[in-house]
Amino acid sequence: MNLKPQDVLFLLKLVTLGKKHWSFNKLAVELGMSPSEVHAAAKRALAARLAVKEGDTIWPNIRNLEDFLLHGIQYVFVPDRGGLNRGMPTAHAAAPMDAWFMAEKEPPPVWPDPEGEVRGESFSPLYKSAPVAAKHDSDLYEMLALVDAVRGGRARERDIAKKELKKRLEHYG
Repeated sequence: MNLKPQDVLFLLKLVTLGKKHWSFNKLAVELGMSPSEVHAAAKRALAARLAVKEGDTIWPNIRNLEDFLLHGIQYVFVPDRGGLNRGMPTAHAAAPMDAWFMAEKEPPPVWPDPEGEVRGESFSPLYKSAPVAAKHDSDLYEMLALVDAVRGGRARERDIAKKELKKRLEHYG
């Protein structure tokens, strides 16, 4: 069974929820996925040992998830980059990374979005529904931006993003 990008989106959403109870239907709506996609993502996350099941509830396995996000994701889910586009800022151009980096002469990385307010270099989101989910959950948006900095950032951007991700994962639950 191969891990898919939507599995990581699912796990990041669980991290932002903390120890709150959730349902497949509710997460499906919040993530812009079908309930069967969320269920399949949970199944793959369990098989990959990035999640654990306690009774009827699935929780992220923080230690394994941290290891994967800090050391593996950049090799597994490499972003596609494209031309200039309107969209939502990501990686070092979005919070919390934007506090560390001054605006550069280069266009910022953006998830293509016709309603986006920033013009920048097209940067493929982790999963196609990630921008929609991020618009409705600022904590998830920050996690996705940090993951994008690890996936496609320069060495300094990756280092800062990894430290920020570790902080957030340490405070889980």
